[in-house]
Amino acid sequence: MRIFNKYQPLLIAKYVKTFFKGRLYIHGRGAYSYARGMLIMPEQADDRHRKTVSEINRLIGQLNSPQPAA
Repeated sequence: MRIFNKYQPLLIAKYVKTFFKGRLYIHGRGAYSYARGMLIMPEQADDRHRKTVSEINRLIGQLNSPQPAA
């Protein structure tokens, strides 16, 4: 289980994408599970959990999409 002391969405997205399956804890936001490289919505999710999961998963999708050459 990885513990993040600050909410840094891009760092968390890179971690979840890299390690693919496991658990993590974000100080001030709670515990989360992830599988197949995406965060999983907890069964007892409140609004803060929903926003966090959607933001992290959106960033993971952006990291997975090919970037156009400049």
